Amino acid sequence: MASPLILVNLKTYRESMGTRAHTIATAAQTVAQETGVTIGIAPTYIDLHPIARHFMIPVYAQHVDGYEPGAHTGHITAEAIKVAGANGSLVNHSERRLTLADIEASVRALQAHKLVAVVCSNNESTSAGAAALAPDYVAIEPPELIGSGVSVSKANPEIIKRSVALVHAVNPKVKVLTGAGIQSGDCVKIAIDLGTDGVLLASSVVKAAEPITILRDLVSKL
Repeated sequence: MASPLILVNLKTYRESMGTRAHTIATAAQTVAQETGVTIGIAPTYIDLHPIARHFMIPVYAQHVDGYEPGAHTGHITAEAIKVAGANGSLVNHSERRLTLADIEASVRALQAHKLVAVVCSNNESTSAGAAALAPDYVAIEPPELIGSGVSVSKANPEIIKRSVALVHAVNPKVKVLTGAGIQSGDCVKIAIDLGTDGVLLASSVVKAAEPITILRDLVSKL
């Protein structure tokens, strides 16, 4: 059975930049080696290349545009993140919402470069629509719980079960992550027991005084 994915989005917190990004990556790699659980991180674009080159964990961009290289100032192409060493990218995160057409363009660009697409969704119908694009993952994140400290796996487990069923009804090959408020090993275990393939989280790891302690707890029930 494939390992669940623990994907840590570093966002643009002060606690996630530069040397601190390396601290979090070191913690993620150490815990992954200790446990065999797949732990990936999504650093800022500035930190993407050094993190990808210095660590063996999966590294994701936080966003990618559906453009080929060319005259697209300020945009991020799938080819650029691949050259930087990324394994894939988040698409349509709650803090970087896209139109359906843009989601499709981003997913197709990632697929063309054999990169992992993680499409974020804020409700069940969007999750089903995202699954139709055949990304590697759909990540369910009810927006009202993001950063709340209340885990979706505890506060609203039914949305997870329904979303998993809808995604698999559209495309059984698409894996499902859950996000929003994930902060402990209990949260992760509940999410896995509800049929997901892992979790997407941020602040509970990024803002921790000792990220390695939180990561060890996150995987402790797997």
